[in-house]
Amino acid sequence: MGSILKLACAVLMCMVVVSAPLAEAITCGQVTVNLAQCLNYLRSGGAVSPACCGGIKNILNLARTTPDRRTACNCLKAAAANTPGLNPSNAASLPGKCGVNIPYKISTSTNCASIK
Repeated sequence: MGSILKLACAVLMCMVVVSAPLAEAITCGQVTVNLAQCLNYLRSGGAVSPACCGGIKNILNLARTTPDRRTACNCLKAAAANTPGLNPSNAASLPGKCGVNIPYKISTSTNCASIK
């Protein structure tokens, strides 16, 4: 009887693990897609498009956990470093222009490991 109970417990634990929802982490692909609408502003300034602000808000909504915020930060940092003609002042001002508060500066010098 003891081995049947152990087997039943093992099967139950497997069912719980399999049925647990998998947390989806934010990816750099998602960040890049959402940031793509902002390239004109990031390079030239001027008006920020509603599509750009929608993308920034989307990034913020996707990054709900500390690991996701750090990932988003690292992705934004990499995108800033790899975008020819990017104006650092425009990148830093973008969240404010869209009325959102991102808990870090969009900059190549941001320490993403310090984000909570």
